[in-house]
Amino acid sequence: MRTAKTILTVIHERGKQDKPLERVYKLLFNRELYLIAYAKLYPNNGAMTKGVTEETIDGMSIQKIDMIIEQLRQETYYWRPARREYIPKKNGKHRPLGIPVWSDKLLQEVIRMILEAYYEPQFSEHSHGFRPKRGCHTALQEIQTWKGTRWFIEGDISSYFDTIDHDVLITMLSRQIQDGRFIRLIKNMLEAGCLDDWKFHKTISGTPQGGVISPLLANIYLHQFDKWVGEELIPQYTRGKKQKANSAYNRLSRRIKCYQDKGDYKKAHQLIVERRNLPSVDTYDTSYRRLRYVRYADDFILGFTGSKAEAKAIKKQIGDFLNAKLSLELSQEKTLITHATGESAKFLGYEIKAQRVNDYIDNKGRRSANGAIALFVPASVIESKCRQYMKNGKAIHRNNLLHDDDFSIVQTYQQEYRGLVQYYILAQNLSWFSKVYWYMETSLLKTLAFKHKSSINKMLAKYKTTTTSTNGRTVPCLQVVVPREDKPPLVATWGGISLSYKKKAVIEDAPYQVYGGRTELIKRLLANKCELCGSEENIEVHHIRKLADLNKHNGKLVPKWKEIMSARCRKTLVTCRDCHHAIHNGSINTRL
Repeated sequence: MRTAKTILTVIHERGKQDKPLERVYKLLFNRELYLIAYAKLYPNNGAMTKGVTEETIDGMSIQKIDMIIEQLRQETYYWRPARREYIPKKNGKHRPLGIPVWSDKLLQEVIRMILEAYYEPQFSEHSHGFRPKRGCHTALQEIQTWKGTRWFIEGDISSYFDTIDHDVLITMLSRQIQDGRFIRLIKNMLEAGCLDDWKFHKTISGTPQGGVISPLLANIYLHQFDKWVGEELIPQYTRGKKQKANSAYNRLSRRIKCYQDKGDYKKAHQLIVERRNLPSVDTYDTSYRRLRYVRYADDFILGFTGSKAEAKAIKKQIGDFLNAKLSLELSQEKTLITHATGESAKFLGYEIKAQRVNDYIDNKGRRSANGAIALFVPASVIESKCRQYMKNGKAIHRNNLLHDDDFSIVQTYQQEYRGLVQYYILAQNLSWFSKVYWYMETSLLKTLAFKHKSSINKMLAKYKTTTTSTNGRTVPCLQVVVPREDKPPLVATWGGISLSYKKKAVIEDAPYQVYGGRTELIKRLLANKCELCGSEENIEVHHIRKLADLNKHNGKLVPKWKEIMSARCRKTLVTCRDCHHAIHNGSINTRL
């Protein structure tokens, strides 16, 4: 049997050459694909979340993989309905999530790996969501190249993930994947339904948010839209090599040259200042048009150099295409046309604006910042983040952290702050996060003080020190140091994160690669030996949600399995079935 690496490499090459795929269903009989899928899924927190059954990743085994493969061979595998949960959104509404059972999640990941290997080389360079080596930052960096944009068209598809037409999606897949069994398997997955408050609901459209394959299917669905924009819409609204010169600007330039030749530099300077208020090009040049496009999942934005009437026509064409070809509805209320210099467009949590800066001159005497696209943190983001650490206008301690140790408390605050700053690292007003920093630091000190029945000043005196920030400067910080025997101490630091914005994107996803190597967990599983008793029968893997769970003993004797997992700093333990059952019923020390 071919290795998983060989299979995915061949599929990737066929995708590059836009050749059809055949006999795909048989690839699902390859055990190694499931092992790779398992290795990718097990670090995720959701792996321990139950679907409509009690099954989770805990108890994973080779036998379970073989059982799925055998059911696929016999064509008796059936998808279970997803359990529906509702996650609060910023606007007060709730986003439905479909949580599949573990076996379905594992098989979805194998299918996802096959589809991604094939479709990834075909996707548009303007699509950035849920793709290898791409992310929010690469989408935003592409927008930063849109100098001279006059209008932004902010695209919003109404309830996109819930309204994907199954028949349209299956038709798209069938054009290039010529395998009826594989297509039927995906169709059955889409129609598996969901349980909402234990009531079954059919799914006649949409892909459930929460499934590992949903983002990829959503990208495949909108790939036709990407192609239409790139091959038809953009060429339709792109013409002219460069904009005509502004005659008024040129007249002033000639007068400036005349005064300079006469030696009247004072008058020349006055005219130079006056000229800075004029554009150097004719902004109403009808022979010059530019249209640019970026998409991240179901959010997209276009930058247009032209008239507002044409921008409205573009919006209408987009709405007509989505409705006619993809059975999607463009939200007319949320799809906004925004003036690039007078207003700010919103995309991926950033505010986007074309700068109008006449007094910034580069070393060649040009207004290089004029018309350049700038990114900003919205003021509403700063206020909302501050409110998370406030009550009645003041910073407050966090009750949910009081049972954690000081190391974990400081580490939690630092991780939350670093995540915020890292996401908005491209914003020119990143320094606004200094306000968030102050509220978070006060909240941190109050949490520590409340935990120890002490004061903020005492906590500050205990943990205050200095560190080297991310831009190389020595800055004050808070540090909790946990000494360890024969090992370097553990250090949790609050502070030391620079608020200097960056111009280059931070790649959020790993580059596309064909997985062939085996992870440490897979090697341990394939060794087929219980790490507690040494048995080689009925081997499966015990999983825990987080390492902190190993520290919960309730005053009892620490079980041997916890000692082993703590020493290895691992959330997994390969056991035999008897030891695994003993772990869950609390009799493992008696058994060993």
